[in-house]
Amino acid sequence: MNASSPRRIFLKRGREQRAKAGHLWVYAGEIGRADDGIAPGDTVDVADHRGRFLGRGYYNPASSIVVRLMTRRRDEALDEGLLRRRIAQAVAYRRHFYSAGEPCRLVFSEGDLLPGLTVDRYGSWLAVQISTLGMDRARDAIVAALLDAVHPRGIYERSDLGVRAREGLTARTGVLAGEVPEEIEVEADGLRFLVRVKDSQKTGMYLDHRLNRRGLQPFAAGRRALDVFCNTGAFALYALAAGAETATGIEASPECLGLARRNADLNGFASRCEWIEGNAFDRLRDLDRQGERFGLIVLDPPAFTKSAQAVAAAVRGYKEINLRALRVASPGALIVSASCSYHLGPEEFVGVIREAAADAGREVTLIGLHGQAPDHPVNLSVPETSYLKCAFLFVRG
Repeated sequence: MNASSPRRIFLKRGREQRAKAGHLWVYAGEIGRADDGIAPGDTVDVADHRGRFLGRGYYNPASSIVVRLMTRRRDEALDEGLLRRRIAQAVAYRRHFYSAGEPCRLVFSEGDLLPGLTVDRYGSWLAVQISTLGMDRARDAIVAALLDAVHPRGIYERSDLGVRAREGLTARTGVLAGEVPEEIEVEADGLRFLVRVKDSQKTGMYLDHRLNRRGLQPFAAGRRALDVFCNTGAFALYALAAGAETATGIEASPECLGLARRNADLNGFASRCEWIEGNAFDRLRDLDRQGERFGLIVLDPPAFTKSAQAVAAAVRGYKEINLRALRVASPGALIVSASCSYHLGPEEFVGVIREAAADAGREVTLIGLHGQAPDHPVNLSVPETSYLKCAFLFVRG
């Protein structure tokens, strides 16, 4: 980022409404013309076709999102001071919901007006992901701001994201400050978890489902729980803590299952757990053939689509996994079915579940449709920040 007088990019007439409405992304197809001499990573001012100022952001022609806006104030420079203010504001916001050291997402990219930056907190340590050129160039300033705002014992970078390639960036991992252990033990809602920020999926935990895990607990007592795509077992452990008789987890990754077993043991639940390695679709079919039935089922698959072009295939995947879950659900079961695919909207997602219920011949009531935890704040001007759908379903018959 730089604080010098920025050059300008002018949007096409008729392609200005998203930016005027507050969205932080400017696509290549929206740009009409640009000043000469703009280099990748430079700060630019975005103007409408008449030259009226719309916002200021950083520029990368290698990406389909050519400009990511950081401010709509003409008098606000894109410098270290802005980063410090935004990070301090993000940390202060989390204090409304999370105690000091509690695992949470401290910075959620566009949700905190810091596009391209994600920071997760696990106890006294931070895991940082940088996905864009503008933020990549501000790495040292980001680290300094985090050290001042949070005072962590260590910061580890997990910028091994596929999206970096689309920004013209290579993967980066490693310690940015202090020391970071191979494993960190954290506590959430009275449960203990082992987190490996250096080599796990994401940065160690899926933090966005925090409230949804709490939400299933009133339905757990006395039930057999099934946690599909269980990762390191969080949904299963929340169910067991609330009185589920047993929990079965299904996960394709042996490394994740290893941590799930250790997390269960850490909380005294090992004797009530079964962990099954393999493809979730196949393992659900096996459980159905064996006549197994469950009173609480969680479906939390990875995103079946990350583009609008692949929605049709994603719909088939979501329908199939919900159909298989309905076939192993006991009468009166609760199914918690999630989708983190932004391109599949809430109404479409519920429609997919409706079709699966019809094909399974089950009567299903939608109790509620929930989203992500408050540490993943939704920027109303950037719909893409609202991505998680979590349906709570009651199987009547």
